[in-house]
Amino acid sequence: GQMHGLTLLDADGAVIRKALLWNDQRTGAECDEIRETVGLDRLVEICGNDALTGFTAPKILWVKNNEPEIYAKIAQVLLPKDYVRFCLTGDYASDRAGGAGTMLFDLKSRSWSQELIETLGMKMEWFPPTFEGTEITGRIHEEAAEATGLKVGTPVVAGGGDQAAGAVGVGAVKEGIGMLSLGTSGVIFASAKAPVIEPTGRMHSFCHAVPELYHMMGVVLSAAGSLRWYHDTFAEGMDYDTLVGAAGDVPAGAEGLVFLPYLTGERTPHADPLARGAFVGMTVRHTFAHMTRAVLEGVAMALKDNFVQMQSAGVAELTEIRVTGGGAKSPVWRQIIADVFGAAITSVNTTEGAAYGAALLAGVGAGEWESVSAACDASIKAVETVVPKTENVEKYNKTYEVFRKLYPDLKDRFAELSEL
Repeated sequence: GQMHGLTLLDADGAVIRKALLWNDQRTGAECDEIRETVGLDRLVEICGNDALTGFTAPKILWVKNNEPEIYAKIAQVLLPKDYVRFCLTGDYASDRAGGAGTMLFDLKSRSWSQELIETLGMKMEWFPPTFEGTEITGRIHEEAAEATGLKVGTPVVAGGGDQAAGAVGVGAVKEGIGMLSLGTSGVIFASAKAPVIEPTGRMHSFCHAVPELYHMMGVVLSAAGSLRWYHDTFAEGMDYDTLVGAAGDVPAGAEGLVFLPYLTGERTPHADPLARGAFVGMTVRHTFAHMTRAVLEGVAMALKDNFVQMQSAGVAELTEIRVTGGGAKSPVWRQIIADVFGAAITSVNTTEGAAYGAALLAGVGAGEWESVSAACDASIKAVETVVPKTENVEKYNKTYEVFRKLYPDLKDRFAELSEL
């Protein structure tokens, strides 16, 4: 399910306002309120994350500050998929990966934080029991069976947030195997046996959908979304294979042309809704194909920005990165990512990572496999591995050193432009 969304119910189990989804950015003032009330250091120590506009906790405070008549009716707080679960089973429940993404979870104990909830003026009874991703949380009742065609008594398993389930779907369920997702947004994801927390909370630390496992991840808001914007703006009518294929003929580094993919602001590691996209370094020798390659490279470098932060925080070295998402279908882009990261990039036989991962979690919960690792070993196979080209790795290491300086150089200019 989508993480961080807010679904509010009253004492009768009725929805009392439209859901506020993960990508809602209206809560900047509430994030500041949380930092001031809890203290940033204490907040990160408990939940592993800074207060970001997309998370659930500031959404609840936004309702309090802007819709007090709605806030007064709150009896239950659910994530969107957990409302679906309630409709199927009549039970309030959530998974711990999703719970960790609310910013109201105690990461180390894998449970709701009474300190955070009460300090922010909320009530513990608003929040449902939480379960590991493979645990049964309820069963299909008669009304749901009639509506869906599912059998009465079919078990409903906790599952996970989209990225945690996606990691299960590609087999990233142990330390050393990471996941890189190239969807509209881009994600770099690494599992850990214990919570790994970046001291300033710039990277996301959550519970994994795998029992007793954790993960750290970084999120680039416009990954394949950058390519889609570029295509729709400059190459409408051209098929993507032709567009990206031409970029394969341009040398690594696009002859000094760099693209910053902050088209919708940025989430990690910058947490800046005012960040903007940019082409930097353009000259008369640069062609349309150079610009295309710069877009692909800029997304890869933004993902590497997150990976570097994760390594600094203590995430285990990745021996393999498994790639998923629509952008991962491009062999040119896969090679660029391998070269930028200097690591092997592996494609697997599963194409719908998150949905497939949810099915594997359900299979473990229903007793088909004894563990998530066993389910992944039985179901997920490597299809192709792209190894980095040494000469390109050296070139990209130098280009990345320029790339990582550009956001700090331009941050204040982005803010000034946003006011025009």
